[in-house]
Amino acid sequence: MSDTITFDSASARFSLPFLYAGQSQKEVFVNEALARCDMLLHPAIEGETDLPPPSPSEGECWLVGMEASGAWNGQAGTLATFQGGNWMFVKPRDGMRVFDLSTLQEQLFWGSWRKASLPVEPLGGSTVDVQARAVIGQLVAALQALGIFPSA
Repeated sequence: MSDTITFDSASARFSLPFLYAGQSQKEVFVNEALARCDMLLHPAIEGETDLPPPSPSEGECWLVGMEASGAWNGQAGTLATFQGGNWMFVKPRDGMRVFDLSTLQEQLFWGSWRKASLPVEPLGGSTVDVQARAVIGQLVAALQALGIFPSA
């Protein structure tokens, strides 16, 4: 695996490299910026794992697990995409959302990655309100359809 490229002058949020007037090899900077944009414009991940897949496809994107090892050692919680035969990592920012293709659910980054869990069906009480429970069931189904809650 090659080392992560660092640039002297880059954007504050996602380290997109800036060009200089008269700079040689501008294609390196532009290609790196385009690769990061490609990863971040619609961040859909294959899933979350601690180890890189053995034979990733070009453009495949993963959420690196908290026990990252191997080629992903030291990259816990980042997004990893396979481009140009190498892994590229992007550190998430608060408010970033990804769509997990393995669970069909959204995840939100706010200090750490978060996702909704399926609520427990209301039970008990002195009065059972069938209509209220039906509405709650419809709300949960709608949130599942949107990928906010996981499917049962």
